[in-house]
Amino acid sequence: MSFLDEMLPETAEAFGQMRSSIFKDGYLDLKTKELIAIASSVLMRCQFCVDTHSQRAIAAGATKEEIAETISVAMFVSAGTQIGWTNIYRENIYDKIFEKDKGEEGKDKGEDCCCCCKD
Repeated sequence: MSFLDEMLPETAEAFGQMRSSIFKDGYLDLKTKELIAIASSVLMRCQFCVDTHSQRAIAAGATKEEIAETISVAMFVSAGTQIGWTNIYRENIYDKIFEKDKGEEGKDKGEDCCCCCKD
């Protein structure tokens, strides 16, 4: 965090204090907190964080098997979110895609995609 240390030292210090206040034995032990951090890092797609928290988890007593299982839990949650979003509009997205009343381009008249597909 050298850029924070240089540009915003108070923020860097606050971040360090937050880490210190969280990553210690409490209601959850340090190993459990580091395993949670690994799962969160996987979901946030931060390889640096996965590496760092894996090493810290090992130092706190985690096994390679526990870390692998932690990563598999994160993978499951990630996969589940992909299934869940397909029903966000109270109908299955697959069914909506193949509705019979679609326009020429496969979309309802007057509806546009939220990104690059606008006319």
